[in-house]
Amino acid sequence: MDEKQATVLLSALSHETRLWAFRILAQAGPQGLSAGEIADTLSSRQNTMSSHLKQLAAARLVTGRRAGRSVMYSANLGPIADLTAYLADDCCAGVFAKPDQMTDSAPDKIPMSDSKADKKQARQVGGFQLLT
Repeated sequence: MDEKQATVLLSALSHETRLWAFRILAQAGPQGLSAGEIADTLSSRQNTMSSHLKQLAAARLVTGRRAGRSVMYSANLGPIADLTAYLADDCCAGVFAKPDQMTDSAPDKIPMSDSKADKKQARQVGGFQLLT
């Protein structure tokens, strides 16, 4: 991954609705959801959701497949894994390790300046429960 690819992914996820749509699709698994189902879950209009999904598809974050009259969208997690590796590659003087490089000596948790890690709460969005 290079800087341009990273910015395309981050830009696609920088809108709250697109971020939520991606997270919902990631939880839905490979069967995916239609634009209408995602729109209903997020209390959004279907044509607006379709525009957001097109932007996510252009960034290769989601894929769509025809199922009758609907298009079923599913999350493509590969680019997110690549982005995470790219962002953590030179991070924090080597404190973060790529999953395949982790050993018992790797820290379990990176200390945070505040207690944000303890404040994570589940947020119910439609039929989905997401950590926020």
